[in-house]
Formats: sequence, C-alpha cells, structure tokens
Amino acid sequence: MSVPEVLVATNRLSVPDAALEFVRAGIPVFPCVPEGKHPLTSAGFHDASLDVDQVQAWWTRWPAANIGMPTGSTSGVDVVDIDVTKTDVGFAAFERASTAGLVDGELARVRTPSGGMHVYFVAIADRPQRCWQAAAAHIDFRGDGGYVVVPPSTLATDTGRASYRLYSLSTADPKPVDAVALRRFIDPRPPRTGTRATSARAPEPSRLAQWVSNLQEGERNSGLFWAACRLVETGLAPADVEAVLGPSAQTAGLDEREILATITSASRRATAGAQAFDRADPVARRNDLPCLS
Repeated sequence: MSVPEVLVATNRLSVPDAALEFVRAGIPVFPCVPEGKHPLTSAGFHDASLDVDQVQAWWTRWPAANIGMPTGSTSGVDVVDIDVTKTDVGFAAFERASTAGLVDGELARVRTPSGGMHVYFVAIADRPQRCWQAAAAHIDFRGDGGYVVVPPSTLATDTGRASYRLYSLSTADPKPVDAVALRRFIDPRPPRTGTRATSARAPEPSRLAQWVSNLQEGERNSGLFWAACRLVETGLAPADVEAVLGPSAQTAGLDEREILATITSASRRATAGAQAFDRADPVARRNDLPCLS
C-alpha cells in the first residue's frame, strides 16, 4: 500500500488502527501525546517502529495517542508545512513557489488542525534533505531529522478539537521537492557585504518568539539558532536576544544551558561571516547553520 492509499484509509479508521495501517505499508510511526505533537517515548521520532507488536503495545498503553511519522529517508516522505497563525499564513508563498514550478509532483495534501497544510512528497533515500524553517514565509520543510503528526490524529486548538485529515491526492507523477531551491526562492538572503540586515528585512521579535515556542523535537535547536541569527543581524545584543527568545525556547522544551549555547553560537556566526568559524564552532555545525544562505 502506498502513502496516498494509507491516507485514504485513515478516513475510516480509528487512530490505533491507522497506526497499524501505516506500519503495514512500511511507514514507521511512534506515539505522541493525546491532542498534541510531543512524543510519548523517550527518544521521540528516533523510536519510530515498523514492528507491529511494538506499535500495538504503544497504542494499548496509550489508546488516545496521536500518530507521529518521521520524515525524510526513514519514512520515504518529505513534507512542506504551510503554517497558519493568527496574523499570517504561508499559502501565498507556497503558491508563488508552485507558479515557479518548485513544488510539482506532490503525493498528497493533509489539512492540519490550525487550517494549514502538509504537502507530502516522495523522499529519495540516497539524497537526504535536512529540515529547515522559513519563519518570514510561514513555510517549514520536514525532511531528515524531523517528523509530522498524521491523520486521523487530533489536536486541541483555541476553538476546540480538530483533526488532521486528507485534503487531496495528486494525479501527477510523484517526484521529490528540491528543498534547497525552495528555501532560496521563498526566503531569499541578500548578498553578504559585512553589514547588518536592512530595516526592511528586520523580523518582528514577538513573531519569532511565538514561532520558537511552537518548535517540535528535532527542530528546536536549529529553529532557535535561525531565529537568534535573524535578531542578531538586526543589531540586538546576545543578552537582548536571550530575553526575547529564551522563554519561548524553554516553552518548546530546551533547557537554559542549550538556549545560552545556541544563542551565543548564533551571535558569533551572524557577526563573524567567516568560513573559518564554520569549522570551529560545534554548536553551529550541529544546527546545520540554518541562518546561512
């Protein structure tokens, strides 16, 4: 059974039965908290399993658990996540990318409880693509090192409970998305000239803080690093960046030591602009330097 066929089947299945359907289709899954996104197991998406007995045991223990699916080469699925917030949406940026031919060949679309969209693409095992976030465009990419919650899971929202549900299937031939090209298109970076970002590109600190607070396991360090880079580029001192983003990073699940190390690394990297630092700073390397072009 293919990924689209499994998504169709979720329309008529309970969450525990859907979890087994994903496994039988060769797609590993793991349990997340009921009506939430955070993993219930200690290693999170790294615990994702294809073992039917293990999956049955998880949902016997936690029958209301949501279903998490690791993205990238582990599942064979990459996901472009179109975000919706109270003030902004990412659909306009995605449509521009579609017009440019950068997101052709999707497998399916899943409507998220917030009103956003997960667009599924086939992942290529020998060409892993790492996760990234483009906060200004309200588009995230979930590839290797990330995960998504899948239908028929539910989330608690401001207006009640809502489900992930299949929105559409594509009739086009599936093909992978070029995540690097997509990011460059929707989140272009100005040439590095040794000067700080112009005020026209200055991000709104409160918006970045809200975005950081919603980061999931597997993207929290890289997301905080990216957001901190953006704020440092506007001229904020590291202490001010920590004041803006620190509480949100704690809400997302990072401890104070990780937050300080990541913000310090972002501050150095955003102000240095030297290739030598790439080789010298382990925190920046760990976070895949998401604020660089």
